[in-house]
Amino acid sequence: MPTALQLVRSLIAPLTRTRLFRWLGPRVLPPAERVLKWLSGGRVQLSGLLVPSLVLHSIGAHSGIERDTMLMYTPDGRGRAIVAGTSFARAGHPAWTYNLMAHPDAAISVRGKRTNVQARRLTPSEVDAAWHKIERQWPGYRGYERDSGRTVRLFLLQPV
Repeated sequence: MPTALQLVRSLIAPLTRTRLFRWLGPRVLPPAERVLKWLSGGRVQLSGLLVPSLVLHSIGAHSGIERDTMLMYTPDGRGRAIVAGTSFARAGHPAWTYNLMAHPDAAISVRGKRTNVQARRLTPSEVDAAWHKIERQWPGYRGYERDSGRTVRLFLLQPV
């Protein structure tokens, strides 16, 4: 029997794949996340109310400056996290994926607790299993890959 959270996710997930959400999401969610981060001292994320969420602290691929990005993640046991560069199904890869490829040593914050991680891009043989885990958490999420017209970059974040 599904939990209440699974039921809510299954009802909301289809809305996140609409054109309206894909237009509004990148414009509304980041500022709303910043306000909630400020109000909660970094302990609460808006997206975290529905799915596990983290803040990725990566080093800019070109700038060398630390960048913070709020992301949904899928737990993968022993503190590991899978993150997907879906970028609301936009055609281009998100900047944070370039950052991790250039500088795989990064950190994540989950509910305000910071942990150093090593990022590794998943191999083609690992991708389908990772998508299966992600979609158990958020139904239809791989649709972003299809709609973006590109292969979404998936990373495993391993605590060090």
